[in-house]
Amino acid sequence: MSEILQYDFMRHALMAAVLVGGVCSIIGVYVVLKGLSFIGDGVAHASFGGVVLGFLLGINPLITSVLFAFIMVGLVSIFTGKGKMKTDPAIGVFFSFMMALAILFIGLMRSYNAELYSYLFGSIISVTATDLLIMLALGILVLGTVAVFFKELLYVTFDPEMALASGIRAGHFNFLILALLGLTIVISIKSVGMILVLALIVIPASCAHQLTRNIKTMFILSPLFGIAASIGGLCLSYYFDLPSGATIVIILTFIFILTALKRKRR
Repeated sequence: MSEILQYDFMRHALMAAVLVGGVCSIIGVYVVLKGLSFIGDGVAHASFGGVVLGFLLGINPLITSVLFAFIMVGLVSIFTGKGKMKTDPAIGVFFSFMMALAILFIGLMRSYNAELYSYLFGSIISVTATDLLIMLALGILVLGTVAVFFKELLYVTFDPEMALASGIRAGHFNFLILALLGLTIVISIKSVGMILVLALIVIPASCAHQLTRNIKTMFILSPLFGIAASIGGLCLSYYFDLPSGATIVIILTFIFILTALKRKRR
């Protein structure tokens, strides 16, 4: 480990691994309990459109990907609010639209950009100090919001009808969960890539869910799994010259299999 810490890019990568592993795993608890995996995939695709636009305009892609993630969440919320439209078709329509925009923006680029494709497949070692500051700011925003509205978010997650009857604006908090999911994907997309980011959100929480039904314990175990797998995957990718995002997800998958087997024995 001391050898890894000699390099600036590896120190940045380790900090990104802890941040991404922790934030994704905490939001993942809500995603798993509410069954939001499909919309998470849609927001990830939408975020990639923002990444391409950032490269096209010459500004930090993390900033534009936040905009696209919010647009995706907003469109789905508008078209599915009050039963206007089923959620799955709305997600399918708008994430296809966002991906079409991404392809259009790529067509408008006059030169090949290798860094762009790191956002597809992930490259945690390419995280810069500027990227890390943006990720940290967004991570603090996500975790701070979860801490402030912890009870309301849980109420809406488990019993939205009763929450609404109790005077809690369930629609607003459902949108807040989606917005936090969007920010979390933006934080993680450069580290693990658009294709794999949903795994880092869903698998740690699913592992925790295999071991406990206590919600507080889930919020402890999930980030432990996420952070451990992120650091472990980063170290393995460094020593064996492996793709970091894929290595992290493979480790998480093995953890999930072990927790599922443990649950079966119990």
